[in-house]
Amino acid sequence: MIKVDVFKQANYPVSSPKIKKRLREFLGKKGIVSDAQVEVAIVGVGEMRKIDRKIHNVLSFTPDEAKKKFVYPPGGVIHLGEIIICFPKVVEEAKQEEKLIEEKVYELIEHGAEHLLGIHHP
Repeated sequence: MIKVDVFKQANYPVSSPKIKKRLREFLGKKGIVSDAQVEVAIVGVGEMRKIDRKIHNVLSFTPDEAKKKFVYPPGGVIHLGEIIICFPKVVEEAKQEEKLIEEKVYELIEHGAEHLLGIHHP
């Protein structure tokens, strides 16, 4: 089973159950069949600036890249990492690209998940 935890810094209008479902399906299509865990955080500009001075739309960190030392949970669950979405940046980009905000969020979460799996854009 793929466990997805979603944390929202504010009451951003994005469905946590839909994010979990879409991300599980996406990871399944990418061949993740073992027990795995991934965290998704949807944050504001201030929180994103605490992570990096530049305001990114999405950041992802494998356990090795995270600044804190990650302790693997018992039971053989593979911790894939963390995906961080800057919601105000997503809203701005969705408007520019004439996309639904929710679809832009899913697109960026999938992009971040690819990075966690070692798939990087050219």
